[in-house]
Amino acid sequence: MDRDNLKEKLKSAPRSTGVYIMKDGAGRVIYVGKAKNLRARVRTYMDEKDARPMIPFLVPKISDIEYIMTDSEKEALLLENNLIKAHRPRYNVIFRDDKDYFSLRIDRGDPFPRLELVRRPKRDGALYFGPFSSGGAVKETLGFLQRLFPLRTCKKAEFKSRKRPCIEYEIRRCLAPCCGYIDAETYNGMVGDVVLFMEGRGKGLVADLKRRMSEAARSQRYEEAGRIRDMIGAIETTLERQKAFSMSHKDQDVFGIFREGDLTQVGILFIRKGKWMGSRSFPVIRSASDPAEIISSVLKQYYGLEMPVPDEIIVQARVEDRAVVSEWLSEKKGARVSIETPRRGKKKALADAAVRNAESVFRTLRRPEENAAENAEALARELHLKKIPRRIECIDISNIGGRMAVGSKVAFQDGAPDKSGYRHFRIRDIEGMDDYGMMLEVLRRRFAEMPNPPDLLIMDGGKGQLQVALRALKESGLSGIDVIGLAKETREFRREQASGGRPGSVKKTEDRVYIPGRKDPIYLSRRPEILRLLQMVRNEAHRFAVSYHRRLMMKRDRQSVLDEIPGIGTARKKELIGRFGDIEGILNAGIEELTKIPGITGELGRTILEYLKEANSETQSTESQTIPESE
Repeated sequence: MDRDNLKEKLKSAPRSTGVYIMKDGAGRVIYVGKAKNLRARVRTYMDEKDARPMIPFLVPKISDIEYIMTDSEKEALLLENNLIKAHRPRYNVIFRDDKDYFSLRIDRGDPFPRLELVRRPKRDGALYFGPFSSGGAVKETLGFLQRLFPLRTCKKAEFKSRKRPCIEYEIRRCLAPCCGYIDAETYNGMVGDVVLFMEGRGKGLVADLKRRMSEAARSQRYEEAGRIRDMIGAIETTLERQKAFSMSHKDQDVFGIFREGDLTQVGILFIRKGKWMGSRSFPVIRSASDPAEIISSVLKQYYGLEMPVPDEIIVQARVEDRAVVSEWLSEKKGARVSIETPRRGKKKALADAAVRNAESVFRTLRRPEENAAENAEALARELHLKKIPRRIECIDISNIGGRMAVGSKVAFQDGAPDKSGYRHFRIRDIEGMDDYGMMLEVLRRRFAEMPNPPDLLIMDGGKGQLQVALRALKESGLSGIDVIGLAKETREFRREQASGGRPGSVKKTEDRVYIPGRKDPIYLSRRPEILRLLQMVRNEAHRFAVSYHRRLMMKRDRQSVLDEIPGIGTARKKELIGRFGDIEGILNAGIEELTKIPGITGELGRTILEYLKEANSETQSTESQTIPESE
């Protein structure tokens, strides 16, 4: 579409609320925005009234604009957020949260609830406490609570089926509600204590515990009084370690951003009931947008991930669409949520602290990024690559004797793992021990999907694996991708005679690099920083492949021959094993015994026995044909 037609389309834009979608000449979505008045908003792009730094770069690339009208600003906000997630436009702020958060969950609707560690809170009526900024912090808190308040730790299925107390009861970490050793009222009194503590009302809890301790002592229940005394001591010690970070008793998320050029570091301070719970930083955002637009985009995308919504959000720059974002968050939370941009006072001090934290993270992270760029340039020189390898991928295979074979692909961008580029592959077409065939299958499938191609592909292996990769690239018709093989091999060094010792040789394992068109490998031991980069990528691919392979093996080991019998589901399998113990016990039982189990008819009982006898005979036949290893 030429500029004149584009201007005509701008003039005909609707005056209503909605979303506008800007596209380039190839039809790609390059920017998504929302507006209360679409016509007034899009005209600012062409009238040069929009002073945002990105506008001179965006406007020349606009070839077409589409409009989607909505009934309200909130609907426009949600639609804009969904379109940004779907298209990831180049000129929008794309927020990436590459880490999970942790929260503690307790469902008071359960007669005997337990504390659970969860990654993503749900709107299920349960109470959630957090987020905790690290797994270590939340596990330490969970361990403390379990020592202090002996709630059950078992899952619902185990809780219902247990007939006698487990080891947790023996070590006084559980009061065995599964066996009726404690009634629901007493148990839920203890749950209430947990909630008081987690809500930051520890002082009130201590006062109540002291009252209960005195009552127990007066009634000569000295063991109970002693247990409560120890609990009070532990809580008071914990409260002494906690420092007030805010005089407000609200839950607060404080967003801080630090900018340097077109790079922006975003961080959050989590404050719950006036106590600092931790902080979180995110991958650096590269954008020419102004701080207010970056914060607005981050708020919408971050809380769109079902993160816990606090009572108050503190930001350092005024958000243009603050009212509609606040309305949306209030609806998500079910209570009023305010977005504050303080100019003075204690809230301003919190915002400044968040900015300092973001700057500290940025300074810490930038140096490794600079090193990664230097290492990539050095790697291109040493290995004579076509271009500097900013994006590196590695392929690895994991199997045991050709069984349960899997492949993995990991991706690194600028020296750091890019988890969005990780892939697992189940080997479909190759049977038996054929590592080259497995590698070729994985490469063909990877090149077939081919979004975001790598600058450098590392093969875990030597000349053979390198040739497989070159073949796959040729079949795919791809060019411009460098390929190397990284093989761990043993070198033999001559040891000279010295101080009475005997001359001989020393074997040393080193990584060698194989490149196309060169017979001999390249040793990078004199450039350890480059070698470490390659080894880091290779080792991550190996870890990723092995972990997937182990997961599949564990899943297979948990399966039973009963899973293969038509008509036998999880419940009937559990009933059969519970009644007869194992497969041999089922085989020794007759049809009459099997049909005593609800749901098993005479016909199904005969099917079970016939299937198990056939499987048993096949196993014995296979074992008798096994050839022993030669000595």
